Amino acid sequence: MHIDWWTLGLQTVNILILVWILGRFFFRPVMAIVASRQEEAKKLLADAELVRHQAEATRTDADKTRAEVNARRQDLLDEARKDANVEKARLIGEASQEAAKMRAAAAAAAAKDRAEAEGELLRHAGELSIEIAQRLLDRVPAEATLVAFTDGLCREIRALPPELRSGLNPASMSNQQLEVRSASDLSDEQKRFVHERLLEALGLEPPIAFRRDEALIAGLELRGSTTTVHNNWRSDLDRIRKELESEGRPRKV
Repeated sequence: MHIDWWTLGLQTVNILILVWILGRFFFRPVMAIVASRQEEAKKLLADAELVRHQAEATRTDADKTRAEVNARRQDLLDEARKDANVEKARLIGEASQEAAKMRAAAAAAAAKDRAEAEGELLRHAGELSIEIAQRLLDRVPAEATLVAFTDGLCREIRALPPELRSGLNPASMSNQQLEVRSASDLSDEQKRFVHERLLEALGLEPPIAFRRDEALIAGLELRGSTTTVHNNWRSDLDRIRKELESEGRPRKV
């Protein structure tokens, strides 16, 4: 095999020239373009990384804000629930107080109505008893009635304790006399009878003034300085009425 060295050398020179031309006019611009693209890619990657970090920071802030909002929401709900419970308790308390006031007012009104009804009933009963007593009294002889009431008055006087009997002593009275009240006017003879019986019961001889008092209905009443002795139907009716009122009054438990 024969090698043409001149041709080989010429081809080598041509290749070197081609490589130099490619390296100067092709590879360098391409490398520059590649380097530029790499720089742009790095910049894009850096920007993307920055955006990613910003997004993560934004998400962290959003999570923090959401947690704060949830916590605030829970606080508001707890506060609202607490206020609602307080308001509920207040309304229940006011309703209970109002109900208690209404019950008390109703009970007071019922008690008042009952007391008024009982008072009216007692008043009618008193009027009826007075009418019955008057009719019965009309059937009894006046002398017998006077004797009975006088004897009863004397028994009341004798039963008085010493401290009350002293109130019938004329010495302790400014006008120095006792007063006997009767439901109707007494004759002189009836006055003497009453006077004599009272002197026996008192053991004294005080002056006695007689006075008519129709409110007694029937019977007698002896009045001293601080002591009054009753034996008449008015005092009996008053006593009976008080007993009935006391029995009808509710007892405290």
